[in-house]
Amino acid sequence: METSSPTSRAAEETPSELCVVWSSGDPGVAKNVCFMYTHNAKKRGWFDVVHLVVWGPSAKLLTENQELQAEIKAMQQSGVVVEACVACANNYGVTDALKSLGIDVKPMGVPLTDRLKGSWKVLTF
Repeated sequence: METSSPTSRAAEETPSELCVVWSSGDPGVAKNVCFMYTHNAKKRGWFDVVHLVVWGPSAKLLTENQELQAEIKAMQQSGVVVEACVACANNYGVTDALKSLGIDVKPMGVPLTDRLKGSWKVLTF
């Protein structure tokens, strides 16, 4: 006899998706809150798909802080997709530096809007 309901089967088939928008220019927020949760969400399987969006002042901070860069690399190796807003990166003059970190720098307005309107859970730091 089957024990799962149609609703639970559908939930099992649909991957859980988390989008973390990191905009804070505070390294403490990055290290002690944003990165810790984002990395664990992927490593521990809390979400199937995890994206970290570098947005605003965080773009500049990331290019200046090697410790945060190392943490980004570790997240990428765990399967976290790291993206950055190209408009923000251009405003801070850090587009090439972000790309050199393996970050997908692109327009983020539409992708973020689609995630907000869709099934993604969106968290902002």
